Amino acid sequence: MKAAAFEYVRTTSVEETCRVLAAAGGVAEHKIIAGGQTLVPLMAMRLARPTLLIDINDVAELTGISRDGSHLVIRACTRQREAETEPMVAESAPLLAKALPFVGHRQTRNRGTIGGSIVHGDPSAEIALVSLMLDASLRIQGPAGDTRRAIDGFFEAPMMTALAPDECLVEVRFPEWDGPGSIGTGFHEVASRAGDFAIVAAATQVALDGDGVCQRAALGVGGVGPTPIRLGAAEEALVGTRLDDAAIDAAVALIDEAIEPDSDLHATEGYRRRVSGTLIRRAVRDAAAEAGA
Repeated sequence: MKAAAFEYVRTTSVEETCRVLAAAGGVAEHKIIAGGQTLVPLMAMRLARPTLLIDINDVAELTGISRDGSHLVIRACTRQREAETEPMVAESAPLLAKALPFVGHRQTRNRGTIGGSIVHGDPSAEIALVSLMLDASLRIQGPAGDTRRAIDGFFEAPMMTALAPDECLVEVRFPEWDGPGSIGTGFHEVASRAGDFAIVAAATQVALDGDGVCQRAALGVGGVGPTPIRLGAAEEALVGTRLDDAAIDAAVALIDEAIEPDSDLHATEGYRRRVSGTLIRRAVRDAAAEAGA
């Protein structure tokens, strides 16, 4: 199939993009396009029928990776492949670096953007999951001006976020984990084929002190609810332990109450529940081993 007819505007600055968004208030449906790795296929199948496309690929201020104090800053239009290969990402946000190779195929990561994945709000998306776990913050430009928002609460439902139709995501900020001791990460997912959307994804980042005791933990799962899910109770269960099998089993036992999986053509609810625990257990063990536990 071919996409339905639409108008097209190519902007060159964030300010111009916001002006076009504000003027598009009366348009039935308008979309920003950057990588287009999800939007274009949906348009080709006419599952999405925007009447206006706003192309932000020429907005230079929306690309790039940098550090700002204790934060890693990734601009919204930065290609996923650039973030995957950037040493700064591996140093400051190692869990993100570990998750990025699971995002689609290399060809899609060459065009797909960091911000686009977050704004799309797919509950199975690896970047959205990691951003939630690492307490990322979002810089958003809109009618209210330049604002910063925590990512907690940003994902509202499948493919629905708190970003308003007249707002544009500018950058994502990942706070670095600092302090004494060592950090370890783990990421696992199950998909029908390599590069397909995750049926279940699980991610872990831990910080151990010099005695191998867990001082901080971040655990999350994707694909088992309407949004990515942070496993707060399981995180608390790991803190103060040496991440031995007993501690991991106690944390995994708390997952079942936190997730809301559905059955679909890819997997049943029961399968997703079982796999969530298995993948979190593997991710925690990987993180512990990487941190030197």
